[in-house]
Amino acid sequence: MLRGPFLDRSWMAQNPDYNQADIVMLGMPFDGTVSYRSGSRFAPEQIRLASWGLEEYSPVFDRELADVNFHDAGDLELPLGNTEKSLEQIRNNVEDIYKDGKKVFGIGGEHLVTLPEIQAVSKYYKDLAIIHFDAHTDLREEYLGEKLSHSAVIRHCSEIVGPKNIKQIGIRSGLKEEWAFMSVYNTLCHDFKDLEGLKNKPVFVTVDLDCLDTSIMPGTGTPEAGGMTFKELNSWFKHLKNFNIVGADVVELAPDYDTSGASTAVATKVIRELLMAM
Repeated sequence: MLRGPFLDRSWMAQNPDYNQADIVMLGMPFDGTVSYRSGSRFAPEQIRLASWGLEEYSPVFDRELADVNFHDAGDLELPLGNTEKSLEQIRNNVEDIYKDGKKVFGIGGEHLVTLPEIQAVSKYYKDLAIIHFDAHTDLREEYLGEKLSHSAVIRHCSEIVGPKNIKQIGIRSGLKEEWAFMSVYNTLCHDFKDLEGLKNKPVFVTVDLDCLDTSIMPGTGTPEAGGMTFKELNSWFKHLKNFNIVGADVVELAPDYDTSGASTAVATKVIRELLMAM
């Protein structure tokens, strides 16, 4: 008999018992509608490997990962080239997580994976709100004739939860019509007080990593200059600890565009800190 020990490719400090966990980490390696640089489907696996370079303790939240009580379910095996079936598989698995009384923490993959998550979570929480970190508005109705696009994901999510329940942080790129949508529905946030209306609502937090500046996060599909620092993003997470976060995801790392591995390391720490906020 082999004696080991053997390397574990699950997230560091995860609870191996699904039934006893409060949060389920779900890898969603899908990038079928990326409009510029593909490759985010490789992110979940690389993030898991990089997690072992982190400390378990967050001094910002004064918590350890074991305090979060999350289970890493691994990556879904999605059918390449079939967008609708991939989204269906994500939706079905997220529904199962909530049937079991748990919360999802999704790791993408491109941003379209948030849509089936919201479709599932909204069945279990009335008046669900979304807090959206991103460089881009993602409010198009379609992209090149395709409604199912990462460029349209928040617009489609707004049709489920209502535009009044959408708040967006870090946005700096989009069509004139999308900026008009944000103006009409007052979705764009500039400081903490802009989130006060969501304090008593169940909240899903979705983080597109290109909300961070390209100097910090070059390894993403659609890099956009002028973004926030890691400390700025983490200050939002610290503020959100007082909210009722019922689900979250972190998306759009494309690890192969940053061969230094720094973008993957940043993504991994973003995930650790957002887990602490839940």
